[in-house]
Amino acid sequence: METRAGSRPGSRVSLGLWLMFAAHALQNARAEISSGSCPSPVQLHRGEQQLQPGVRSDPAEEMAEVREPGVIDQESGMLGTSGPNLSFEVKTAGSVSGLAEDAALGRAKRSAPDFNEFSDSDWTGRTAQLDSQKPGRSEFGWAREDGRGNTRQDEPISSSTFALTGDSAHNHAVVYWTGQNSSVILILTKLYDFHIGSVTESTLWRSTDYGSTYERMNDKIGSKAVLSYLYVCPSNKRKIMLLTDPEFESSVLISTDEGASYQKYRLSFFVLSLLFHPTEEDWALAYSHDQKLYSSVDFGRKWMLIHEHVTPNRFYWSVSGLDKEPDLVHMEAHTPDGNVQYVTCRAQMCSEANRNYPFPGYIDISSLVVQDDYIFIQVPTSGRASYYVSYKREAFIQIKLPKYSLPKDLHIVSTDGKQVFAAVQEWNQNDTYNLYLSDTRGIYFTLAMENVKTTKGIAGNQMLDLYEVAGIKGMLIANKKQDNQVKTYITYNKGRDWRLLQAPAADLEGNDIHCILPFCSLHLQLQTSENPYVSGTISTKSSAPGIIVATGNIGAELSYNNVGMFVSSDAGNSWRPIFEEEHNIWFLDRGGAIVAVKQPSVPTRHLWVSFDEGSHWTQHSFSTVPLFVDGVLVEAGAENQIMTFFGHFSHRSEWQLIKIDYKSIFSRKCTEKDYHTWHLHNQGEPCVMGQKQIYMKRQPGHYCMLGKDYSRIVSAESCICRAHDFECDYGYERRSDGNCRPAFWFNPSSVSRSCSQGQNYFNSTGYRKVVLNNCTKGVKEMYTARKQQCPNRSPKGLTLTTKDGKLTANMGSNVTFVVHLDEGDSLRTNVQLDFGDGTAVSYSNLSWTEEGIKHVYKSAGIFRVTALAENSLGSDTTTLFLHVTCPVEHVQLLAPFVVIRNKEVNITAVVLPSQSRTVTYFWWLGNSTEPVITLDGSISYTFRSEGMHTITVQVASANTILQDTKTIAVQGQFLSGMFAHRSPDYFDPVMPEAVNYLHIQQVSDFPEEQLLVAVFPGVPTAAELFLLPNKNQSEGKKKSEEDIIVSALNQNLVEFELKPGVRVIVYNTQLTLAPLVDSSPRHSSSAMLMLLSVVFLGLAVFLIYKFKRKIPWINIYAEVNQEKEQEMIGSVGQGDGTPKITLSEFTASKELMEKELDARVKRVGNACESTREIPNCTSV
Repeated sequence: METRAGSRPGSRVSLGLWLMFAAHALQNARAEISSGSCPSPVQLHRGEQQLQPGVRSDPAEEMAEVREPGVIDQESGMLGTSGPNLSFEVKTAGSVSGLAEDAALGRAKRSAPDFNEFSDSDWTGRTAQLDSQKPGRSEFGWAREDGRGNTRQDEPISSSTFALTGDSAHNHAVVYWTGQNSSVILILTKLYDFHIGSVTESTLWRSTDYGSTYERMNDKIGSKAVLSYLYVCPSNKRKIMLLTDPEFESSVLISTDEGASYQKYRLSFFVLSLLFHPTEEDWALAYSHDQKLYSSVDFGRKWMLIHEHVTPNRFYWSVSGLDKEPDLVHMEAHTPDGNVQYVTCRAQMCSEANRNYPFPGYIDISSLVVQDDYIFIQVPTSGRASYYVSYKREAFIQIKLPKYSLPKDLHIVSTDGKQVFAAVQEWNQNDTYNLYLSDTRGIYFTLAMENVKTTKGIAGNQMLDLYEVAGIKGMLIANKKQDNQVKTYITYNKGRDWRLLQAPAADLEGNDIHCILPFCSLHLQLQTSENPYVSGTISTKSSAPGIIVATGNIGAELSYNNVGMFVSSDAGNSWRPIFEEEHNIWFLDRGGAIVAVKQPSVPTRHLWVSFDEGSHWTQHSFSTVPLFVDGVLVEAGAENQIMTFFGHFSHRSEWQLIKIDYKSIFSRKCTEKDYHTWHLHNQGEPCVMGQKQIYMKRQPGHYCMLGKDYSRIVSAESCICRAHDFECDYGYERRSDGNCRPAFWFNPSSVSRSCSQGQNYFNSTGYRKVVLNNCTKGVKEMYTARKQQCPNRSPKGLTLTTKDGKLTANMGSNVTFVVHLDEGDSLRTNVQLDFGDGTAVSYSNLSWTEEGIKHVYKSAGIFRVTALAENSLGSDTTTLFLHVTCPVEHVQLLAPFVVIRNKEVNITAVVLPSQSRTVTYFWWLGNSTEPVITLDGSISYTFRSEGMHTITVQVASANTILQDTKTIAVQGQFLSGMFAHRSPDYFDPVMPEAVNYLHIQQVSDFPEEQLLVAVFPGVPTAAELFLLPNKNQSEGKKKSEEDIIVSALNQNLVEFELKPGVRVIVYNTQLTLAPLVDSSPRHSSSAMLMLLSVVFLGLAVFLIYKFKRKIPWINIYAEVNQEKEQEMIGSVGQGDGTPKITLSEFTASKELMEKELDARVKRVGNACESTREIPNCTSV
């Protein structure tokens, strides 16, 4: 049954009441992928899933309404980019950080009398089913009503109940069991207000008797304090840290006596997440809401800023044995220009001078992963994604996947087995991933399984259906999608060989099950709980090797209907059904007993215990009243036998904590006679991962306690190496005969360029030993790589790239080229690099180019960069085209103001500065919605309809896009004239033209759509008047329009006040003929006369002087009543395409104006890299 947190019909309060638990730090580091800042990360399901100290819980992982930070894991990391790029995340649990309080269990709203309404809504920690996963029907069902086989009578168990009085309204609780074998339990309950998004009330409880009684601690921390988070130091669990809710105050409360007393310290920032040092108990990192990283070396009393603009969850403490300084911090930080770098520095010494950059180039955001022996990054590239790995802090080397692999998503799954597991989603996959395994250095990856299924988690993250069985090295279980069916497979040698699971021989009733491989098999759900206190659908424990309890079905494929629970006590070789309903499973007494409790969809007062690995079960009552069990807290490794059940009798009740001492269910402590030996095997094959392993197990029916001195493994003897101990090496694939042959894309005779003549190298036989396999002798020598002398070879496989993987660079910046040679003697191969700008360099051998070859381009353009590698046996060459750009600062669109319909017109975009560059032009012409794209700055276009048309051009260069827009009039015919006026130094680019045609319109009574004026800048100021015809007017009316304007100017009727005290009078001084342009194929005689008769030339002159200035060929009157003011002039120049009368048509008395205009245009053209400018035009 699939359950989750959500609203339940019939309940009167909103669901989302969550109980969150946290226990003491775990000892074994585990790696997994889960949700984070990368899109849909993939999670590996690991055996013995426990609470991860220091894991930060994304708010979305818990529930949609809650936004809560937590503690991030020491070794969390994600490799990838945003959007469609690739992403990685790895989370590990270890004694490295504070405990994650955000591991949450759902407190369901319940109405005790009606249990059915809760059946499908409680959250159990199981991951959600994929939307695309359509539940199939199991071919086998269950007949028994109680769902249990071989049960015993109901027996009471020692228990005590304590209610957290007064906290019934609190909808969050965090539980911590402090210390090793400590009797102290801390509980923080709080009321989270979903409307305002913050904590409004909190209560801290403390127990010193293993949970029998609890004391309210609010008076000791401050009765008005509102607490939001509680952390336990992983390296000294007596130290506790509490954070107050920042909505009230930002403070930290510190305890060094397991929470008995506290000291309060103010904080100047809001803590989003904490990361404790794995060994130094007083060292911690804090990440703030404004992306700043702080460090403290006195357990949070004082904080020092390390770095600003740090990527969330991308900072790590040093790894012991690998980093020289214990206080070294690895982080991913942003540069001012938006790039991302991998930075290291010491926690208390992180000034710019003390920072190091282990990877010289930029990396993708959220791509840094520091885990175990490895550091992973992703490098931004324009094509295929590039991933790099550093093994034991050596130089970064590019990860090698098979050349046919085109990943669109890649996740680092695990690194804790001296190799790397990677899940790769190819370009043609959607809900499946391919599983790859690397060599010890994490460089060369080979395919282990194709099409591993994924399951969507609660937070929407994709979880890989791959489970690593705890306690048995190299054993994995995976769900593979094949032919639209999902089947479960198992491997005992790290993915070298896979097989289906054999179904049980009989059901719970003892009836035979006829299930024949490969048509029918057992299929398991492989989802571990995102909450460690509610088990997932599969459970194993390292202290109980060979025992696997899982939810599944029998049939042709995996189904989510009619499921039951199965157990294997011989490491997956055989299976037995145990329940027909889903149960939560816990291991007690170091794996000697298995406890099962029903999923919390209905209340219960019973638990089930098995002492013989699931063959028989006894029922025990732990409560007199049925309890909705939200979770169980078990102190792992403790000498006492204490469990704590957390839950509610109803949604209105207080928090109920039931302490169970399960020692009473054991009759005595086990002796030597209670054990027998068990041999680990794979379908009868005793050698697993190159060893014969013998374990000690308790005999069935012996109800005795194992105790702390119990040891599982009796002996482990190495086996003789055989073929199944070796997997195919990189570049080789297993064929149908079982042998590894070279893949089509791999050349087995290729030798690394680092192999120089006179040296030796190891030549692969096509096989490599499975990592951590302990076999000896046998075929080991036959399959092991052979030492050979490096041959003298001609260079092959020469490649040339830039350091950052980009094919663009800014002019004047440093460009670093990287030369790589697949084959050839690097010490005896000469390398030449021609930068394409007239300069070249030469190196005597390839080793000189390992740090890259730097060059600065002093001009923009497209440069052909050529690399040549040659020695006495031959040569190889490669070419790269680099686009060097300079920033575009300005774009100006040059176009005529009025054009003729159906007549081609030239439009130009001028880009400044005029350096050579790669520029793309996007033109929107004739009111079109789709652009015309060109690489040329000019375009010709014909307008087919009359009216006002908008022209827009966008210029794209590098990361810059600029735009300019012009509006032009398209007419079948129009009148055009020029006028000019002298201007002083001060001008306004708008006022002259606006006032001109405003007054002309007033005196002439022209419609505003007929009158257009363009004003040109400079001294003297030139302008052009366009008179658009009204087609409904008669020829006589059109002729009278000219007379009206001329008459108005001659009578000094056009005048305006520029500003108080400054009045300008405009009048006509010269009339020169100009053509009237008409695109019509037929003309009347009156229209032809108009073509030759109408022009307005020198319509007006504006002068604003304090004292009168004379111009020889024009008369100007200005009334000046105040101080000398400067005239306003337009700011845009004249364009070549504008219809106008040329200045050569002026009479001899106008030659002075022509010379001055020509000089002005030349000056403007030189400054703007163009000859003429288009006027600033306005329609009235």
